[in-house]
Amino acid sequence: MVIELSLIIPVYNRPDEIQELLESLIHQTFKGGYEVVIVEDGSSESSEAVIDQFQGQLQISYYQKPNTGPGDSRNYGMTRAKGNYFIVLDSDCILPPQYLEEVSKELAKEYVHCFGGPDAADPSFSSIQKAINYVMTSFLTTGGIRGSKKAVGKFQPRSFNMGISKEAFEKTKGFGQIHPGEDPDLTFRIWKAGYSSRLFPEAFVYHKRRIDWKKFYIQVNKFGMVRPILNKWHPGTARITYWFPTLFIFGLLFSIGLAFTGFYVPLLFFGIYFSVLFLDALVKTKHLKIAFFSIFATFIQFVGYGSGFLKSTFLVNFSSKEPEILFPKLFFKKG
Repeated sequence: MVIELSLIIPVYNRPDEIQELLESLIHQTFKGGYEVVIVEDGSSESSEAVIDQFQGQLQISYYQKPNTGPGDSRNYGMTRAKGNYFIVLDSDCILPPQYLEEVSKELAKEYVHCFGGPDAADPSFSSIQKAINYVMTSFLTTGGIRGSKKAVGKFQPRSFNMGISKEAFEKTKGFGQIHPGEDPDLTFRIWKAGYSSRLFPEAFVYHKRRIDWKKFYIQVNKFGMVRPILNKWHPGTARITYWFPTLFIFGLLFSIGLAFTGFYVPLLFFGIYFSVLFLDALVKTKHLKIAFFSIFATFIQFVGYGSGFLKSTFLVNFSSKEPEILFPKLFFKKG
């Protein structure tokens, strides 16, 4: 089977990101052909001028449409793509030179209709970006399920670095309107359609999350709210590990309360955990400031995700209203 690659990239008000991503594509070691499909999702800051700079160096198709969200924009791009295998990327990613070559090797070795790759931190990233990347990928936090050989259960690709065959896309109709959460929702439907997913461990991207602590809290809080909705839509996919951040926070608060009574043992276990986390982050990032930031980022991750998960679990299971009514900010309208 001849694999023809189409890279699908939605962009919303981020021309600077597209420039960095396209520059990384110019330096790919991959010798085969591929096309780049960029979908401008109702941006007020157009990327057209940036994209024009690369038209002679890359095979680019550029589309503009009203804002309907990243999932619908990816579907829009895949519907118009010429290839038979789609690689979905976020605009805030930078590809290492060997990325497409690694994807091609993996597909040739063991073809799969859906794959996902890990994310990493480029040396140019800020300390906050590196700390957030650490907690979003570390097995010591909830990040272990996102892109690790040690991932719990079947691998669920994430749409910042995800591949899907044209066949699987047409069978499942692509991404839904929920956001975030559109990527695991699609993965579950891919599994139900009889296809498999696989981790391509060496096909990593540098995920340059342009984010601060407040935005990070909002993001993980939404992740927590989305998960019970997915559990309801896809019975059998729920895992006890999804409760970990909520239980962690309750356990920490309970331990602090016990410490006021003079019983410090439970709080000691939390101290050991954060010490191990700090040392692991220090070894992996080789930077003291990032290691300290990683503790703070982990706390934000647990509080944000755990509170969102608890709230959504209660409302989804005890309210007669549909998730779209309960959480309108988690859904985009169809285009």
